[in-house]
Amino acid sequence: MEEEEELTNIPEQDGDDIVEGQPSAGDHFYDHDEVNPDDTITKVTGMYKDWFLDYASYVILERAVPAIEDGFKPVQRRIMHALKELDDGRYNKVANVVGHTMQYHPHGDASIGDAMVQIGQKDLLIDTQGNWGNILTGDGAAASRYIEARLSKFALEVLYSPKITEWGMSYDGRKAEPIHLPVKFPLLLAQGGEGIAVGLSTKILPHNFNELIDASIRILKGKSFQLFPDFQTAGIADVSNYNDGMRGGRVRVRAKIAQLDKQTLVISQIPFSTNTSTLIDSILKANEKGKIKIKKIEDNTAAEVEILIHLYPGVSPDKTIDALFAFTACETSVAPLGCVIEDNKPRFVGVSEMLRVSTHRTVDLLKKELEILLSELEESWHFQSLERIFIENRIYRLIEEEETWEGVIAAIDKGLKPHTKHLKRAVTEDDIVRLTEIRIKRISKFDIDKAQEKIEALEGEIEQVKHDLANLTDFAIAYFTRLKEKYGKGRERQTELRIFDVIQSTKVVLRNTKLYVNREEGFVGTALKKDEYVADCSDIDDIIVFLRDGTMMVTKVSDKAFVGKDIIHVAVFDKNDKRTIYNMVYRDGKSGPSYIKRFNVSGVTRDKAYDLTNGTKGSQILYFSCNPNGEAETITILLRQIGTIKKLKWDMDFAEIAIKGRASKGNTVTKYPIKKIELKEKGISTLKPRKIWFDDTVQKLNVDERGELLGEFRPNDRLLIINQSGKLKTIVPELTTHFDEDMVVLEKWIPNKPISVIYFDGEKERYFVKRFLVENEGKEEIFISEHPNSQMEIVLTDYRPQAEVVFAKVKGNQKPNLTIDLESFITVKGIKALGNQLTSDKIKQINRLEPLPYEPPVEVIPEELEVEGNTTVADVDADAGDVQVDDEGQITLF
Repeated sequence: MEEEEELTNIPEQDGDDIVEGQPSAGDHFYDHDEVNPDDTITKVTGMYKDWFLDYASYVILERAVPAIEDGFKPVQRRIMHALKELDDGRYNKVANVVGHTMQYHPHGDASIGDAMVQIGQKDLLIDTQGNWGNILTGDGAAASRYIEARLSKFALEVLYSPKITEWGMSYDGRKAEPIHLPVKFPLLLAQGGEGIAVGLSTKILPHNFNELIDASIRILKGKSFQLFPDFQTAGIADVSNYNDGMRGGRVRVRAKIAQLDKQTLVISQIPFSTNTSTLIDSILKANEKGKIKIKKIEDNTAAEVEILIHLYPGVSPDKTIDALFAFTACETSVAPLGCVIEDNKPRFVGVSEMLRVSTHRTVDLLKKELEILLSELEESWHFQSLERIFIENRIYRLIEEEETWEGVIAAIDKGLKPHTKHLKRAVTEDDIVRLTEIRIKRISKFDIDKAQEKIEALEGEIEQVKHDLANLTDFAIAYFTRLKEKYGKGRERQTELRIFDVIQSTKVVLRNTKLYVNREEGFVGTALKKDEYVADCSDIDDIIVFLRDGTMMVTKVSDKAFVGKDIIHVAVFDKNDKRTIYNMVYRDGKSGPSYIKRFNVSGVTRDKAYDLTNGTKGSQILYFSCNPNGEAETITILLRQIGTIKKLKWDMDFAEIAIKGRASKGNTVTKYPIKKIELKEKGISTLKPRKIWFDDTVQKLNVDERGELLGEFRPNDRLLIINQSGKLKTIVPELTTHFDEDMVVLEKWIPNKPISVIYFDGEKERYFVKRFLVENEGKEEIFISEHPNSQMEIVLTDYRPQAEVVFAKVKGNQKPNLTIDLESFITVKGIKALGNQLTSDKIKQINRLEPLPYEPPVEVIPEELEVEGNTTVADVDADAGDVQVDDEGQITLF
């Protein structure tokens, strides 16, 4: 009620003083238009409209958005000004700094304290002492009365220069505060900043200290540059869509996850905008929802992040890593938005333009400082010269007879005139007054030579400042270079930049739900536990269903869904799977001819019914099989005994049928009624071996021709992986596989090809050579001794490898290099064998040489009938649907 009285009891105003659109005394702040008593909506205009705009402007300009000039929001600028006023080299209680800042900032102490903690945690401008919280764990800082702060040396050097600072009055008019601090560094980009105002927001990501300086130097040299964010939490970032930090850009950030052992993953770095607490919570929630399957989590984070994720036996570490990226905060997406205040207005701008503005402003500030310094040096030179003239020529004796002050001034002025022709400006009365203030003691001890040295030193400084002003760009480059040399150590890039692979959630989700089917009634779902079990699935999977009448449909997994009666096949569907081939024989209509066809299914519309037959009413599928690797079986056709048909039984091989689009009509089997179709013989794959590439950028395998081709792989082929640590293993090439950072060999494994190794044995302190074959294809093994000082020097997988040994100089003697044919040096032995000693001499380095000629045995590959997912123009049925031909004549089946 008190508030209402305060609003309504406004002092009366004269009629001429009432502003149009605003209420007069005693009125409520409602629209003064005539109001219909039946209306239920009251329009609020007048003062409320103006007040809202004023409030919005205030929040944008004075609270949430940083200024482009110095990179500070008002509260941050006032904190830094207060710290400078309190600076005496010692630490100040944060509570004291907050109280001092309240002289300039018209808001509560909590907002000032929080803003100061955020600045302190960025470890650039404030030298902190005490518990300031932990950005890794999300722990908050201690109370402001317990923690202390002072300005860092960097802040003292780049933030303050009172002589060139623009000053304004504080909110209560009692004190002067800087309008903008003269920051000579791209501080906004180094620290980043975000805020939510009224109607707009800003999110400027932090960038690397040294990279910003390098980019500023490139700007001054007229060269191009690129800027990408760098985060205190490190992690891995994909900045391919950064868009210069402007609206529409996006940065994907991932935690750094490695495999500690077969049942343990370790997270050593976390994404920006997360902490260990939120990260662990997201992992636990994904585990509860069944997206991933973990045994337990340990958080050992202290100065560095260490989160251990323990897996159940049999759970794939590689698949779990991808699932963590897909379903938890281990991967986050950050949308930058560059909004700053410039000329008292909000402006949307990219980080490149921000850096250009900052760099040119730094040059302008350096110029102003040099001009002020030049003026001060010239003034000092002027007075030093006057002082020398005054004392050396004993002009002070001329005032002994003067009785008035005017006479003293006139006498000195007259005495100086014969000696001041070389001065750069006229002598003023203020100059003469200063001369009269020189003490007798100083005059008596005046040394002409030292005075001349000082003047000459000043002249040297003046010339240097003039030179710097004439070469301002070079001076600014030297300034930035000095900043990097002085403060750049320990501020190297922390976030690794990498292009991320696209993780398909359906491939990495944990399938912890069972799918059931009622074939006769036509229901599919996870709740039909009394019906036939189909497969394990997840709640984000799609399923594919084939009906006896030739209808096909893809639908999302649900508790229970009706898809159509008489189901002949149901499975979890992968839209990118082009190796699964469906073999089918169907009857066209109730009594028409029968056709045979082979097809795959990739691009489809969910919940749309597709007809796989010729579309005639009464059509029916007579034979159907699903083949995950393009297998082509042989079937036996048996006809009904009708009339004079002579051939009632014959075999058909699906390998002779081309793979076409799912809408193709197919090849004719017979025009007579079929009694039965029997499987005579299971088939082998009719698809070519799958080509696999390794993309070093994302450290992933792919079939999209990105990176290095590793070879063509059949189902039983494996990859050989050798690490610098002396471990090797062979694996089935799965596209979800993760690789260790110290991997040195990745190639298709040929079982009978020896592996040659030169290594240093830490126990015997000698170099050894060994050759061996992989004995256990499914097991990781170490092939050098397990002594902590043992180290692999070189590993060669050629049939006839060669290496060059470069010896170290001993007492000035240099032994010639030694070329070794490893095939002749040692025979193939077991993987655990020590090997033969290479040499007893000291070795400087070992180099790989070109191998000796060798022709491996030719591998016989059976003639293939089809290529994966594609076919030639001649193989495509003219009636086939869902066929796309690109500009190069390549035909893709959907």
